[in-house]
This record gives sequence, C-alpha cells and structure tokens, in this order.
Amino acid sequence: MIAIGCDHAAIDLKQAIMAHLDEQGIAYTNLGTDGDPCDYPDMAKAVAEKITSGECEKGILLCGTGIGMSMAANKIKGIRAAVCSDEFSAKYTRLHNDANILCMGARVIGAGLAIELTDIFLSTGFEGGRHQRRVDKITALEEA
Repeated sequence: MIAIGCDHAAIDLKQAIMAHLDEQGIAYTNLGTDGDPCDYPDMAKAVAEKITSGECEKGILLCGTGIGMSMAANKIKGIRAAVCSDEFSAKYTRLHNDANILCMGARVIGAGLAIELTDIFLSTGFEGGRHQRRVDKITALEEA
C-alpha cells in the first residue's frame, strides 16, 4: 500500500498520479488535501506515520517544489524522503538509499514526468550490500 498526500499547490498532480495508480492496480491511501488549503508539514507527518506504523510500504508527497515536504518528512524517525525531478535520481534513491517517500514539486515537473518517476520509484528495489551500511549510518543519525 502506498500513502499519498499533498498540499493545496499539488492537488492536480496528486489526482493525476492517483488515476495512474488506479490504472496500474496499485493500492494507495489518499491522505489529502483534496481542496482545502493546508500546511505541508501536516501532510508530510500523515504520510510518514503511515509508513512508520507499517500500514504503508512507501509514500508519495507533493507540494510546490517537493522540498518542504521532504524537509518535514525527514524529521520523522525511520523516514528517508527524497525529492526527485529526474529518472536517475528516482531510481538511485531506491537502489542506494532505500528511500521510502518520493517527493515531487507540482511547480517543477509536469504530470507525465511525475508518473514516470512514480513508476520508477515504486518498481525499483533496494540493492543492499555496501549500501545497507550507509543506510544504517543514516538511521544512526536519528539517535544522535
């Protein structure tokens, strides 16, 4: 299950991604917003908590740039959120960083690219190996 959320700047992009997920038969939970203005840290927290609770495996967060969402989500223990606006970053943040939230900006990329990045992020596994040591070091920073 995928958790998806956005602020009011990215409602249209979220709707496009959800339509694509529906077409692909990928289950998701929509945490909003669906119209009302909201603060992106609240949406980031809602999506992150679905992941840290184990209810959802991965998340997608959308705002104007993706940056605010990633900053807020990365404050939550166990979250590795990455802003991506190109295919290489979407692939390698999964392969090497085991990112669990994809953040994108509705004012930065269009729906077509966002859907491509979503597909890459959701279909790419974590390589583990030497990368696991580095992810463990990221996790250890949460305890510092």
